[in-house]
Amino acid sequence: MTADLLPRAHAAPASEPTPTGRRSRETLVLAAAVPFLFLHATYQPSASLGVGSTSVDVTLADAAIACALVAAGLRSRREGWQPLLRARVVLGLAAAFLLVCAISLATPSLLGEEYDLTRHAISLAKFGWYATLLPATVLLVRSTVDLVPVVRAFVAWSVAATSWGLLQFLGIVAEFEGKRPGQREPSFVGIHDFAALSGAVLVVGSIGIVLADGRPAGRRWSVVALVTGGLGVVLSGAMTAVLGLWLALAAVLLGARAVSALRGRRALTLVGVTLLVTAGTATMRADTIERFAEFVGLRERTADTGVESYAHRTLLAYIGGRIWLDRPVTGVGWQASSEEWAYAPFLDDARARFPGEPDQAFPSPEHPWGIQMLYLQVAADLGIAGIVFLLGLAAAGVAAAVRGLRASPVPLVGLGWLCVVAGVWTGIGLVAGLPLEALTWIAFGLVTVRE
Repeated sequence: MTADLLPRAHAAPASEPTPTGRRSRETLVLAAAVPFLFLHATYQPSASLGVGSTSVDVTLADAAIACALVAAGLRSRREGWQPLLRARVVLGLAAAFLLVCAISLATPSLLGEEYDLTRHAISLAKFGWYATLLPATVLLVRSTVDLVPVVRAFVAWSVAATSWGLLQFLGIVAEFEGKRPGQREPSFVGIHDFAALSGAVLVVGSIGIVLADGRPAGRRWSVVALVTGGLGVVLSGAMTAVLGLWLALAAVLLGARAVSALRGRRALTLVGVTLLVTAGTATMRADTIERFAEFVGLRERTADTGVESYAHRTLLAYIGGRIWLDRPVTGVGWQASSEEWAYAPFLDDARARFPGEPDQAFPSPEHPWGIQMLYLQVAADLGIAGIVFLLGLAAAGVAAAVRGLRASPVPLVGLGWLCVVAGVWTGIGLVAGLPLEALTWIAFGLVTVRE
């Protein structure tokens, strides 16, 4: 693999002009940003700026994004802005989705409801700030060679995160709530973000295996990525990431077949690894899965165990669906599905439908749970326009990746990462400033690479 990580077969020939033939110095800035983008805010120093009744928190991750944008501008000033033209469909749909989000800030006032506009506008601004990683990635990663330091940074940081998560699992170091050995762990990233980071690295290892060119250094990187990524997903205990991994596995195998690189033994290896990760993650969540089986009536309920994850998400999804069906065209506004006026009309129906759930499982001012599923929250908050542009963006990303498969392995990495985040987003809502969000926008940038 080129520079030990990506297949040489797709690298630019040495006779081509330097922008595609050698790595840009500015690309190293994006690689250096990875540790800051995938670090929980608890572990980052921050500065707070007061804005009305709320505040804006600026972290090292924000500074890393700013540095990436500056680096992208410097490189583009020297080599041109043409990659933006190639990515215009993805960029346009991303901008349209963000515009719908911004317009939705006015929805609660039009409905005559109370809404902390300043606080939610700041949240949306943070969401949009992370979205600038999309054009930054387009401009900084222009070829296979450019991606190498970025994926190396992902693999190296995953090794650190998985090692820390393993120490938490063994009870040697504390996590956010102290030492809680023998259960799913957040590492220093957060449960869902740890799963997303690990899943992304597992995809890198899978692509390295299936497109391997036989060099020992490349195989070593791929094996490390498979081990650290797979173990990280298991430690996170996120079955949503497992869903994304199966989607990514299908994408990787189909992509390899499209470029005539699929080999039966390698495909079986990847299927075996994914099965092991699935079994390990399911074992980590065995109690929760058993409680969910009781919740849906597949087995008799044995005891009142309080709020259980999957049952809770099902309840919140029901409320989110009712919010959307009540206002399918406009939605209720950016993150307004967490407001009491939005969910309260459906609480009685929810209690009747889920009579076995404890009071604390239902949203309230003390527990503004939200919907905790991106796709359903987009429908409830943003209405039909939000759904259309989100699905359009996803479709454009997949289409761009498919078109670029024969030119470079980079779009396959982007497509695999999109599959992973698509799975993880089923377990979390529209929360701004997450590492998961950073990975999403970087993935959308990678699918547009053609060299």
